[in-house]
Amino acid sequence: MPDTGRTLVTGALGCVGAWTLKALLDDGEDPVGYDLGTDDSRLRLVLAEDELARVTLVSGDVADGDALGRALDEHEITRVVHLAALQVPFCRADPVRGARVNVLGTVVVLEAVKARRERIPGLAFASSTAVYNASDPSPARESGGTAPSTLYGTYKLANEGAARVFWTDDGVASIGIRPYVVYGPGRDQGMTSGPSVAMEAAARGEGAEIAYGGSAQYDFAPDVGRAFAIAARAATDGAHVANFPGEPSTMEQVVAAIEAVAPEVVGRITWKDERLPFPESLEGRLLEKLAGPLPRTPLVDGVRRTVEHFRERA
Repeated sequence: MPDTGRTLVTGALGCVGAWTLKALLDDGEDPVGYDLGTDDSRLRLVLAEDELARVTLVSGDVADGDALGRALDEHEITRVVHLAALQVPFCRADPVRGARVNVLGTVVVLEAVKARRERIPGLAFASSTAVYNASDPSPARESGGTAPSTLYGTYKLANEGAARVFWTDDGVASIGIRPYVVYGPGRDQGMTSGPSVAMEAAARGEGAEIAYGGSAQYDFAPDVGRAFAIAARAATDGAHVANFPGEPSTMEQVVAAIEAVAPEVVGRITWKDERLPFPESLEGRLLEKLAGPLPRTPLVDGVRRTVEHFRERA
């Protein structure tokens, strides 16, 4: 039987937002996207025209509780996926704005759900691998992540704490998901967007330089979107935070996967010898215990699908 609920996705115009909407559409929902931006290019990259027509987009500031509350009520929302955030470079450039969107915005979302607990028992929200730092063990324990090295990570850690308190004090259930390097169509900005930008360049037959190297964990964007859609339905009890179970890979492996599907760019994709300030890999067992089975697309398949997607939509 199809699920009869309706999900609102904050940050719907971002990469993960677009893929979360796609997962909800595939499940038969007509979801609501909530975003202050106006650039729907990622949605148009990810969704077909008939799918886009089924999405209701609401323009609104995630830190505006009245506007968010109206959207939740007017569209009879029963589940929430909270993704709206400014990424690492933007938080570094404007810490006050970063805190307003990332921290205040999350508290506003939690308050809005709290006021509607009878209809919306909980939410899924995006945390990040940035709650860890380079000195954390690898694979990083899901119970770890206490000393972030970036403002973005500090804000995300604060959100994890806020979610716990909202459960303890107010009964707002939540599942926070910590993705690592999200890659795929639509991932065009942020600290770790370089591999996806290189895949798009390769689809055009062009080279690219990626701003980091070393080993990291790679999460295919459609899989991450699917995880948030599933987690929103599973968030009915407790306050949990789980790592996304991606695939640890070296930059050499990432570039080799790109070259395999776009041999015309062999030798033309380069990277800097700078490691990300996070552990190379993460433990990732809790999310499937909470939400059920998740898709796990191998890196080579995800890269191939990404390059082919860019070619088809060129």
